[in-house]
Amino acid sequence: MPKDAAVEEFAGLVRALKARDGRSYEALGRRLSVSASTLHRYCSGATVPEEFAVVDRLALLCGADEEERRALEVAWTEADRARRRAASPAPMPVPAAPAAPESNPEPSAPEPGPGPAPDPTAPDPSAADPSAPEAPRARPRRGAPAPLLVAAAVALVVLALAAALLGHPTRTASAPAPASTAPGRTAAPLPFTWSIGSQLWEGGCGHTYLVDRAPRAVAPPPVAADSGAWAGTHGAVHGGEALVRITVQGRSPSDAVVLHALHVRVVDRAAPLPWNAYRMDNGCGGAVTPRHFAVDLDRPRPLARPVDGLDASGAEVRKIPAVSFPYKVTSSDPEELLVSARTAGCDCRWYLELEWSAGGRTGTVRITDGGKPFRTSGTRGRPAYVHDSAEGRWITESDSGQTG
Repeated sequence: MPKDAAVEEFAGLVRALKARDGRSYEALGRRLSVSASTLHRYCSGATVPEEFAVVDRLALLCGADEEERRALEVAWTEADRARRRAASPAPMPVPAAPAAPESNPEPSAPEPGPGPAPDPTAPDPSAADPSAPEAPRARPRRGAPAPLLVAAAVALVVLALAAALLGHPTRTASAPAPASTAPGRTAAPLPFTWSIGSQLWEGGCGHTYLVDRAPRAVAPPPVAADSGAWAGTHGAVHGGEALVRITVQGRSPSDAVVLHALHVRVVDRAAPLPWNAYRMDNGCGGAVTPRHFAVDLDRPRPLARPVDGLDASGAEVRKIPAVSFPYKVTSSDPEELLVSARTAGCDCRWYLELEWSAGGRTGTVRITDGGKPFRTSGTRGRPAYVHDSAEGRWITESDSGQTG
């Protein structure tokens, strides 16, 4: 029963990951290089994967954070142990049962019972003849080997149990190992706080969303402050570029936290979405383009590259020099990191990892969009629409005169 409970707990975590992602078994299976039926068996608990790697890829694909991945590994370890024990049950105690009755001299004692008749005629040599076939029955002497067999069987059982008991803590110790080391890292709170803004528009007014709806079913563009609700209602995906602002602030006014690097991790690449592109431009003029980190998601290994900003709010355009890592933050001196992730040729799901150190501690924080990867898809070749505020409807860029 504990085995079934361990497998069911693991299957429940896998089902939760799939439900969070929302894609079908076929779509997720293609990303994981497993069949849809195999993934379904993982989710139902009918099968436990032999290696954790495929489960870890699923966790990354579905945006699981590091703590969730550790819990998933612990659950997989317990479920895998249950699978192995069910696949190879120890049959050692079974042979010990028949060995015990053979060791008793009582059952063999009544069989020489017909022998007492020859006892009074013991001097007759003819009596020895019938006893000859029973001479092999002198197995009562096996009374000596029988205890040895029992002892050997018991020893085998003891050794098997010892091996099982030794194997048990070995695997369970490996399960808590991540939990014991990781809690060591996460027992104390992070020495800083962080937050993100993932529905930003360039200059506060220019952005493109991909939406799987016809123009008449799409609401007018919102103001930038309401972009998150608009995108959520329409199931919109960033088109061509996603801007992510990360705000990092230390907890102490004196003990600085050093931010060492920002890494980009692409967990899934697919063909660009075949949806309509809707531009949020409201005709606002140039302002300030802050310094930021540019990310080319189309590269095999994207990097966050520091880029200069521009201030066009005055009479002259002024460059805002880029600043690379490391940064230092305290409670009174926070830092904002702006990431511009662009793509032309993929529907990319990605997240960021921020390396830090403080007071002898080091770590990496995974930056996600509310627990899920960020998502950006190319817009090349997609029908593009802008909103005609005079007529109150979406029209093509060619009709608006913004092309050519």
